[in-house]
Parts: sequence; structure tokens; C-alpha cells
Amino acid sequence: MRHAWAVLCAVAVSAPAEEPAAVLFRDVTREAGVTFQHHSAPDKRYIVESMSGGVALFDYDNDGLVDLYFVDSLTVDTANDPKAARSALYRNRGQMKFEDVTDRMAVGHPGWGMGACTADVDGDGWQDLYVTALGGSKLYRNDRGRTFVDVTGKAGVSGSGWMAGCGFADYDRDGDLDLFVSRYVKVDLANLPEFGKGKTCEYRGIAVQCGPRGLPGEGDLLFRNDGEAKFTEVGEAAGVSDPRGYFGLGVAWFDHDDDGWPDLYVANDSRPSFLYTNQRNGTFKEVGFPMGVAVSEDGGEQGGMGVALGDYDGSGRFAIYKTNFAEEYNNLFHDDGDHFTEHAYKSKTAPPSLPYVGWGTAFIDYDNDTRLDIVAVNGHVYPQMDQARLGASAGYRQRKLLFRNLGDGTFEEIGARYGTAFTEPRVSRGLAVGDLDDDGRLDAVANDLDGSPQVLRNELKGAGHWLRVKLTGKGRNTDAIGAVVTLKAGPVAQRRLVQSGTSYLSQDDMRRHFGLGAATEAEWVEVRWPDGTTSRREKVKADQTIAIEQPR
Repeated sequence: MRHAWAVLCAVAVSAPAEEPAAVLFRDVTREAGVTFQHHSAPDKRYIVESMSGGVALFDYDNDGLVDLYFVDSLTVDTANDPKAARSALYRNRGQMKFEDVTDRMAVGHPGWGMGACTADVDGDGWQDLYVTALGGSKLYRNDRGRTFVDVTGKAGVSGSGWMAGCGFADYDRDGDLDLFVSRYVKVDLANLPEFGKGKTCEYRGIAVQCGPRGLPGEGDLLFRNDGEAKFTEVGEAAGVSDPRGYFGLGVAWFDHDDDGWPDLYVANDSRPSFLYTNQRNGTFKEVGFPMGVAVSEDGGEQGGMGVALGDYDGSGRFAIYKTNFAEEYNNLFHDDGDHFTEHAYKSKTAPPSLPYVGWGTAFIDYDNDTRLDIVAVNGHVYPQMDQARLGASAGYRQRKLLFRNLGDGTFEEIGARYGTAFTEPRVSRGLAVGDLDDDGRLDAVANDLDGSPQVLRNELKGAGHWLRVKLTGKGRNTDAIGAVVTLKAGPVAQRRLVQSGTSYLSQDDMRRHFGLGAATEAEWVEVRWPDGTTSRREKVKADQTIAIEQPR
């Protein structure tokens, strides 16, 4: 199957790149009506105050428009007052205008929030919201778009400790969605390490927050769905509990070996990352090192933060892009079939990333030219960085990166060329992408520490044609999470995965977007559903959203 795909896509890999068109992502946060403000202690004396900020793009009211959810956090001083922070849900009213519906929808106070992921957990056709938090997470059941109901206790998915990344997938292929949650550092708010005291509490000669190195880590959690949206934690029995307590952040479910069963990648901070291969019997085997995705090309541990998956070169396999700490470079692990190869330097994506601390990231065809580009948002963890001896690192506030895919396996970083949306220094964390105004161009939303987020509208003139695919799965997995959509348009074949949990602690719009370039129709669109069955459409006109429902 993979050999045939490679032959099919050979033309796409060798297609010549055109000159870049003018790029314009415009910050429309204020005019869109988004007034959310993220809260954190300004001096970040403790690691718990520097990591929050997920964002979710999902259509909670099933009106066809993508809504926004921003995660807020508490501080050490406000930890006992959950009302001191207010996460926020914005309803999309159309035409890039949003309305704050947080209080009506009862999702404003999940606690010390970290990130979010979405899925229709109970199979009723309405996307539910899971918010990770320090001290226990929240599962909000969507009551048919009228409000959300906290069903955490009934579902058994509260967990404990510092819960960070999350993602739903049907790992045991029983028809309902299970939930994986990464955990970060073990924290006792009453006994925090003293700022600047100790060898892991200093950076370039200045006192900073302690950790994660030198602090105890926490194992991860896997909640198996036992039916009726009630879960049992089975991480240890399944082999994904991380008994060594690495520092887990970004997660990504995907079928890396193409056997029809979801596998799992976990980005660990300052430790080797994990790749768990599904053994098809309820257990997993960790293969990060032999598969080449655990550490850097020279064997160094990296500060893994966010994860994106994308078939950027038409190979028919999903590469892994992982953001890391400053002076470590971001990874681009290419799936060669039986293992992954580091392509960060070969693809020319490594050098531009070196000065920055990377967080949220995504593969995004921003210009609809058929080739997946890469976006990454950045920001340091130490406000004291601006007084440090910087070396090769940027300061505390950092710009974003936009890598244009040149079509020959390499990328060109172009974010600094166009406007202020990518050049303005920010302290960003979460990132999610989706078409917020349904104009056929993918937009981006970033959640930043200590202030307003950014709603970045894609206003590129002359973008190519496009096609969007909205899937409805059968049974309880109505979002068709784990499905793979393949599209053939002209000489280019493309592949997309439906995911829950993306980027850094965030959630992309689950509708699958394809740039078609000059093609005015797709020759065919094929869906491989999570149960292995397929659906196919022939000769699909461009510039529209098509809905495909799994045959029952």
C-alpha cells in the first residue's frame, strides 16, 4: 500500500515551487470581539506559572461555524480561588465576529487550566470539551449546544497532579473513544522550590524558576472508555503510564505503522520522547529510540513541547514536527516506513528555530498551493531572560515562525517578511488552526501568557482553490477521530488525519482542509474510516465543504 502511494505521489514531491505570494495574516482579535485575557504571575518565579495557555477550535453548537475556547490559569497566590481565572468560550456569529458565551455555557472555571481537547465522547453528535488542569481536569458534556454539564466525576476522568496534553482515540477499536493525558512535573504548592536556589534554578548566570530538570516528574494516564462515557484508568496495564516520570506535554495519536490501530507519540520536556506502538491487544510497546523519534539527531535530550503531524512531501506517511527549547532546534522526523529519519537540517527548518522556545505548531497550507507549510509560535519561560547573557537565544518575547514548503523537501522561513502578525514579539503557548470565516483560507489562533490572544485572519490574495471535508462517523465516534482522508487533484495527492488533541495542549478544527492550487476539482476523495472501511467520491468540485457520512 505504501509503495503504491509513493509511486502515486512522486510527481508531487518533484513539483517545482513557485515564487511566494504576498502573505498577510492580520491580527483581528479586537475587531472580532475577543476580549479574553490570560492571567499568570508576571515574574514567573515558579514553573507552574509559565506553562498554561491551550486553545480549542470546535463547533460546539453545530451551526457550521468554528467557535473558540481559551484556557486560563491561576497563580501560586490565587491557587485557592478558582474564580480568579476565567477560561472563555466564544461563539462564532459569522463574518469573523465572536460572542462571549462563557457564563451561559458554564465552562469558565475548570481550575488551574492548562490545555483542551474535544471529541463527541458520548456519541450524541455534539462535541464535548475536556480541559486539563493542575490538580484534576474537567470533562464538560455538551448538552446539545444549550450549555455544558460537568460530568467529570461520573465519567471518572478527573485524574490528579499536573495534567497537560490530552487526546481522544479509539485505541482498542471497540467503537468508543478513549482518552490519553500526559502529566508534567509533580508539584506541591505548599512546598515549592525556592526561586534561583540550586543548579537547576539558574540560566546564563541569572536566577530563574526551578525545573523541570531537578524536579520529580509524573506518570501519564490512559482512560479506557467502558461504554456510556464511563472510563477506567488503565495506563499501567496498557504500558503507557511512564513509570520513570518523564515530563509529558504535547501528544499525538496516529497510526504510524499503517496497521489500522492508533499509536501514540508523547513529547517529553528535557527527556527522550515516547512512541508507543499499539500491540492490538490493549497494550502498547514503547519504540521511540529504535524508531528514531526519541532524541535529537546527535542523541541529545530536548525540551519537547508541541507536536504536529503532516504528509508534507507526498510520501503517504505522516511526519512529526516537534517544537523544543531554545538552541535545540525543532525536529522534523520523516517517516521512512520502517523508521523515522531526522530531516530538520535537510529540510532547512532547523536553523531558523534555534533562537526560540517553541510551543504550539501546525502543518498548514496557508496559500492553498497543495503543499503543507509549517507554523510555530514561540516565547521564553524566563522573564529574566532579557537581563541574561543571551548567547544564541532570543529574548523573553519572541516572534512566530512560518515555513513555506518549497516542494523539494525543503522549507523557507518567511514569517519575518510580511506584516506584524508574525514579527510582533509575544509570549505564546497554544496554537490552533481552522477556517474561522469559511472563506477557504486557514486562519490561526494563538493563546499567549499575560494578556490577549491573537486571532490571525488569513487574508492572502491569490490563494489557490480548496476543498474542505467534514466527516461523520458511525456509532459513538461521530467525529470519525482517527480517520484518514486522501485527495487526488491534478498531479498532487494529499493526506489528512482527523485528530483530537493537537499542537501544544490545543485542538485544531477537525474539518480537513486541502489546498488544490490551480485545480478546480478533485479527481477523487477517499476516506479510510477508523474501522478500516472506506468511502470514495469522484470528481468533486473545488471551493466548497463536502460532508461524508460513514455507511451504516
